[in-house]
Amino acid sequence: MRYLTLAPAVALGLALPAVAQNPIDGMRPDAPELAPYGARPVGVTTQSFTDPDRIDVVRATDDAAPTADRTITAEIWYPAAEGTEPGTDYTALMRDGATEVTLTGRAAREAQAAGGTFPLVVISHGYPGNRFLMSHLGENLASKGYVVASLDHPDSMYQDMGVFPSTLVNRPVDQAFMVDALTGWADHPVGAMIDDDAVGIVGYSMGGYGALIYAGGGLSQAAIERREPSWYNAPGELLARNAAGADAHAALADPAVKAVVAIGPWGRNRDFWDAAGLAGVAKPLMIVAGGVDDVSSYPAIRQIFEETTGTDRLLLTFENANHNAAAPMPAPEAAWQVSEATGEYHFDHYADAVWDNVRMNNILQHFVTAFMDLNLKGEAEKAEYLDLVELAADGVIDRAEDGTEGPDHSYWKGFADRSAHGLRLERRAAGK
Repeated sequence: MRYLTLAPAVALGLALPAVAQNPIDGMRPDAPELAPYGARPVGVTTQSFTDPDRIDVVRATDDAAPTADRTITAEIWYPAAEGTEPGTDYTALMRDGATEVTLTGRAAREAQAAGGTFPLVVISHGYPGNRFLMSHLGENLASKGYVVASLDHPDSMYQDMGVFPSTLVNRPVDQAFMVDALTGWADHPVGAMIDDDAVGIVGYSMGGYGALIYAGGGLSQAAIERREPSWYNAPGELLARNAAGADAHAALADPAVKAVVAIGPWGRNRDFWDAAGLAGVAKPLMIVAGGVDDVSSYPAIRQIFEETTGTDRLLLTFENANHNAAAPMPAPEAAWQVSEATGEYHFDHYADAVWDNVRMNNILQHFVTAFMDLNLKGEAEKAEYLDLVELAADGVIDRAEDGTEGPDHSYWKGFADRSAHGLRLERRAAGK
């Protein structure tokens, strides 16, 4: 990720307030209809789960594949009991891997669980990232009746970035392991609320890479056999476990997973898939992308959209946005200053040069709510929020003075008039 360079005069004008405020629950007045928090109070708990004897890619060589326990920490949001008082702080590390920041939200730490049964959504960050990067989405979905687990992926976090092949090999395996761990967590009051048969995955960047593999998109032979650049090389044949046709890849498939959201998914830009491998994706899919993404490459993301012919899918594009489209929370106040740890700005790890973070977060909350409600809860009426004129700016506004929609009205459902410009939503049916 590149770093933002500001002129000294600009930097002087960005002095931090005495107490930095970093809310994750921002809601703009022009947020689309399904973006606002739901009626349920939200609880949050931090839990760790250990997968014993996982292959340790960091220590592996071409001749040896040692194993080690792999522990994944998750921030888990859930519907809380009625009367729960909202509000909590989160202590998170910033992009520099050293600076602690305090985030504020609406969840109540260790609140009593509401009881009942709710779908599970697993959130998977990029390389690097952490479990708080998409915390805005986790809290939001929990208020609408979901249990949401946002993961810390070892070797992919700000403070422990390991060799890249660890992420290439482990990301879909982490996701599958955590779905199994959480759906088997019935001895905990939060785990007891999880509907074991209704699971969604949201992955950003390398999280999207993992989600596509987990959803059935096996890697290409070109990716498995690649030896240059060396940064992509996994020792021996470790990456082959994620290859199309591999038994280990087939074993990842989980019928409980019924919806996948891949935001800026990385990999097609480096031929980690081919058309045959991507055709194996078998879960309802929504791809979210910035129209000028130069990390995962927008043309390559469009290839993913065109080549995932085994499923119904959507592509939501933020025109002129780059790789940070929709997913990251607003840049913490500390990111507006030079990091003492690195001597650099980390503002552009979170922000986009064109779009406002809160605006993008609200739009993502709206569409993920519609997509998950449709596919995990069976709320058929939410399909209306996804069946839209492709280019929002082409939508026709036809309203009477009292606001009643006329016969020619085709502006995007859920968006105030003229507020969806800059967005495009494309659809493809399975087999096309």
